[in-house]
Amino acid sequence: MTLILAIGAGFSVASIYYVQPILPQIGHDLQLTLDGMGLVPTLTQIGYALGILLLLPLGDRYDRRKIIAVKSAALTAMLWLCSQVTGPTALWLSSLLLGMAATLAQDIVPVAAILAPAGKQGKNVGTVMTGLLIGILLSRTVSGVVGEYIGWRAMYQLAAVSIAIIGVALWRILPAFAQHSALSYPGLLRSMLQLWRSYPALRRAALAQGLLSVGFSAFWSTLAVMLEQHYQLGSAVAGTFGLAGAAGALAAPLSGSLSDRFGAGKVTQLGAALSAISFAALFLLPALPLHGQLALIALSAVGFDLGLQSALVSHQTLVYSLNAQARGRLNALLFTGVFIGMASGSALGAKAMSIAGWPGVTLLATLASVMCLIVRLRSEK
Repeated sequence: MTLILAIGAGFSVASIYYVQPILPQIGHDLQLTLDGMGLVPTLTQIGYALGILLLLPLGDRYDRRKIIAVKSAALTAMLWLCSQVTGPTALWLSSLLLGMAATLAQDIVPVAAILAPAGKQGKNVGTVMTGLLIGILLSRTVSGVVGEYIGWRAMYQLAAVSIAIIGVALWRILPAFAQHSALSYPGLLRSMLQLWRSYPALRRAALAQGLLSVGFSAFWSTLAVMLEQHYQLGSAVAGTFGLAGAAGALAAPLSGSLSDRFGAGKVTQLGAALSAISFAALFLLPALPLHGQLALIALSAVGFDLGLQSALVSHQTLVYSLNAQARGRLNALLFTGVFIGMASGSALGAKAMSIAGWPGVTLLATLASVMCLIVRLRSEK
């Protein structure tokens, strides 16, 4: 069951990242400017943050199995709609709605904690989060290849089919879940404010992971454009860098086990430090020959994806331990911070790229990771 949950989380969250390698193709087809292209992943991330904040708390009030089924159907519909758009306005609107429906992935993650044996929550969450991050990273590889050889519209259509299959599989294997709260929907939203005020550890986790997400999103949302401009490489090559980043995702079960053993705080510090070092290494690109530059980009992707994933699993383990009866709402608050960071990173990355080129993106990502490390160090003190 944990394996199927990991696959479901991966396919679900991949839906919001397929767009990144094919952005140049979409821009050429729909005649978008650089800022217009940057708006597509930005609106998707904003939709994801809104969906987490407004929809994820429902998991504490209603049967998660039914919620997962409804969101699977909605995400399938939104992906298909994206494949049919003919203008930028329709694309931007459908991207926003797609982001909200794709929070299906975050309904799946708490299920891993709920179904885990005692003392194994970190490991189970880490396994499902491995599937989630591999979905994020390999989505770029798949999308780049499909976009180059079949077309960007076909990518959205294939994604819609995959989510429909996943939705049916999850409906068949998941048990019914008892509700943990009798609060009304407005009451759930008000209780989230109380949870936010009650747990300083939650606030620090959301801030720190949000900062890491700024650099992550800035890098991946501008990589395809940079590779086309500087190296004349197409979407298929841009997508293959996701394979490098996916290597870092394999550490998620290990980081979850380390969190269970040594505490989440130490692991989050290590993750933030690794991300900062990996991004800072990109300043060395001008000193290297062509193949060395591409190799350094790939190595950096391995490093910061490993750092981000380790920190994320540890933050989730920490947050889930705060209140077992409010895991849906706690997860919603944590990931609202994460995807505010993601949306900010997409927007700021596009702006930094247009103003200062790739060095501007590198500086943005490095500074965000260093700020995350400062937050975690001060938290431990």
